[in-house]
Amino acid sequence: MKFPFNAGKSSVDGHAISATIERALAAAGLDTRTGTLRDVTQTIRRALGATQEAAPAATTDDANVIDVTARVVPPEVAAPLQGRAADRPDDQHAAPPAVNPPAQAPGRFSAHVFSHAAGSRNYKLYVPARLAGTSPPMIVMLHGCTQSADDFAAGTQMNRQADEHGFLVVYPEQSAQANSSRCWNWFQPQDQGRDTGEPALIAGLVDDVARRHGADPRRIFVAGLSAGAAMAVVLGETHPERFAGIGVHSGLPYASAHDIPSAMAAMKGGRSGMSAMSGLSGLTGLGGLMDFAGGASATPRQAVQAVPVIIFHGDRDHTVQQTNGEHIARQARDAHGAQAGPAGLSETAQAGTAPGGRRYSRTVHADAQGQPLVESWTIHGAGHAWSGGHPSGSYTDPTGPDASAEMVRFFLALRPA
Repeated sequence: MKFPFNAGKSSVDGHAISATIERALAAAGLDTRTGTLRDVTQTIRRALGATQEAAPAATTDDANVIDVTARVVPPEVAAPLQGRAADRPDDQHAAPPAVNPPAQAPGRFSAHVFSHAAGSRNYKLYVPARLAGTSPPMIVMLHGCTQSADDFAAGTQMNRQADEHGFLVVYPEQSAQANSSRCWNWFQPQDQGRDTGEPALIAGLVDDVARRHGADPRRIFVAGLSAGAAMAVVLGETHPERFAGIGVHSGLPYASAHDIPSAMAAMKGGRSGMSAMSGLSGLTGLGGLMDFAGGASATPRQAVQAVPVIIFHGDRDHTVQQTNGEHIARQARDAHGAQAGPAGLSETAQAGTAPGGRRYSRTVHADAQGQPLVESWTIHGAGHAWSGGHPSGSYTDPTGPDASAEMVRFFLALRPA
């Protein structure tokens, strides 16, 4: 997502800036066409001199929500995919490349519905042809905004990993009724606790699938992208006994926001999240916009549960700033360090280049027995996209290290509790 906030006064395009701000407000699921936020967006337009009525936040392929707009992926495309394609530019308006995925793998990819006191959600389940024993591991994959289970499966290729290692994969789907952009509501207080909202719903879905398919309850993991990654962090904090490890790609720390405006600010780096807007002439007179977003300046609650975590974040991610990934890693180190006692955690670091050409830095913190507990990858030059993903799914960077393979390696190497 690109913000034209550094333009000089003489070259400011009020319409473009107004539209960009509206898309940013929509990033966590905000509808700027109705209610309080309609008044806010109208104030923005007036302050910027955008006197003509701007179009409402787009819901087509041009929408800059938290993630790039998802494409509907046929189920056969969502099956495991082979090979890599050339890199795409970091342009969310670029047309997706033509991809001819290979034939579907022999596993089963089926659609289901789960109902719970907290609501109902669709989900998809991938069962590979060969499972790892009678009690296989299970990975829960939480998509980003606007994405679907099929799209996320296609982009991450997690089903291919399941074929190789014999685990189950569950893809819960957010509903448009719960969030108009299909974002998981990681930023709402009612969705940050154990017994209510989406954490309770997802945990119930996971328990149901694990029971029906005989998954090992000690080896259930959750991973996600963007809003899905933020919800994965929430689940690690609210249900640490259910999830043996967390995979966080381009996500945010636990309870780093409490509403849409604070979510926007958190995505831009926490307390200084709205500071980029203050440099634009006229923004200080937006009829209280800065006050409207001011809730983000509050210090976030701290994650205290010592759940193993692997983190991926691009250092050119302009949608969810990399500082969010650093904060997640720091909270996890503190939690594990407190549990480790005087022995503390050891640290190792390495740098390298992925086969696709993307450079990365990797830092691992391990306990006294050498078990990695916090692993953090910085993908240099990467934006807001799944590293090593396949271009048949939205929001992927094929040139980076394979985040799916590395998460699976990290998860399966953890000692069962």
